[in-house]
Amino acid sequence: MNDPVASAGSAEPFDTSVGQTDSWSDLLSGRHLAIVLVMASGVLLYAMNIYFTAALMPSIVADIGGQQYYAWVTTTFVIAAIIASLFVSRILDSKGPALAYVIAFVIFAVGGAANAASPTMELLLVARVMQGLGGGLLAGLGYAVIRAALPDRHWARATGVVSAMWGVGTLVGPVLGGVFAEFGLWRWSYGALAVFALLFAIVAQRSFAGKAGSGQHAPVPVASLIPLILAIVAISLSAIVPIGLPTFATIALGLVLLFLFVVVERRSHNTLLPRLTYRRGNTLKWVYLTVAALSAGVMVENFIPFFGQQLAGLSPVVAGLLGAVLSLAWVIAQLFIVSVSSETARRRAIRFGPLLLTAGLIAYGLLQAEGADLTTAAIWAAVLALAGIGIGLAWPLLGVAAMSSTTDPAEGGKAAAAITITQLIAFSITSALAGTLMAAGGDSVVDAARYVSFGIALLTLLGIFAAGIATRKHR
Repeated sequence: MNDPVASAGSAEPFDTSVGQTDSWSDLLSGRHLAIVLVMASGVLLYAMNIYFTAALMPSIVADIGGQQYYAWVTTTFVIAAIIASLFVSRILDSKGPALAYVIAFVIFAVGGAANAASPTMELLLVARVMQGLGGGLLAGLGYAVIRAALPDRHWARATGVVSAMWGVGTLVGPVLGGVFAEFGLWRWSYGALAVFALLFAIVAQRSFAGKAGSGQHAPVPVASLIPLILAIVAISLSAIVPIGLPTFATIALGLVLLFLFVVVERRSHNTLLPRLTYRRGNTLKWVYLTVAALSAGVMVENFIPFFGQQLAGLSPVVAGLLGAVLSLAWVIAQLFIVSVSSETARRRAIRFGPLLLTAGLIAYGLLQAEGADLTTAAIWAAVLALAGIGIGLAWPLLGVAAMSSTTDPAEGGKAAAAITITQLIAFSITSALAGTLMAAGGDSVVDAARYVSFGIALLTLLGIFAAGIATRKHR
């Protein structure tokens, strides 16, 4: 199968034959509901945790110190999550979805409990690594299990629900974190996460009972992992080294290592991404590049509250709501697009998504100004909503395209898990680059806002071309 997007819109993945109902009511009922609940909850725990912790950090530092490690509380979590996500398909194949989820939830719970008990920042960082490992497994399983546990007629809607949790996490995480911080209960917050994770481990064990893995035990692709992890670390360092030659050197080193990763993957029999990704004429590689571009666009919302407060004098609450506009629009748009079954409409949505995202980011950058009034802030919200709609239009359809790219169970598991791998890598790299661009703005908040917006827009611009190739029909 050479065209994953075409297959996503064909009759086979979305069979609506007699006796099989392709509807929300069928997906959100009976055993399907329990499966979707587990998958969505796992992704939500991961997505919420990043923003949750950001709101708690002032309270944590005030209690146990370690301000010099402030940024590493998030960095260690994300890097650990990326590493864990690389093993999702292998754990799923060897253990099956029930045990895979139990392992992931338990590791996440242990990390959460260790966070709650940490007396020093150094031990908290170790706990964050543990929690990141569990979170990375949960995020990856959210997509990979869709293919293994649900009929293909439900893939689009299930992908929409699971990916919506990234946006919901952006909305819920800061609020819950702020509430716990307000009452000085940061340790209780992590304890609560640990309890919920253990409860969902029990639900997962029951929901996926009887569903086995493929039984394949592929070796870990160490040769691919080494340059990939080193590339992520190198690019991440660009955000903390002095602006100038060290910045360009670390970014250049990261790009060289990414190129080396691709070279190693193309020549290896045991690969991280599905082998068909590197097959000449196959469009799966362009699907992943489009996912990476959309993921890059999401990272702008980490900076929006700061720019809103500094340039428009918005209160922290209003600035936070402004930062959530993109994710809210993303969630709403994708819950509508998953009901579209026309192959032509799906192709158009995938192509149109990165275009809207890029246009919204460019407009947001152009509208940055000192002393902006509420009218300008409202226009910011409108263009950010446009950008979010662009992500929502394409995201769930790209997920289905990847899952539909092969009928081989092992390669299919890789294809689904690689969505999260691509997403987390793009998040990490874009966040580091955006931090570098912000620092390049110096004392000018307007310059920093424009550099960040236009820099991320350059990355999403690549998604326009990737989406065009990904949706190209092969005769």
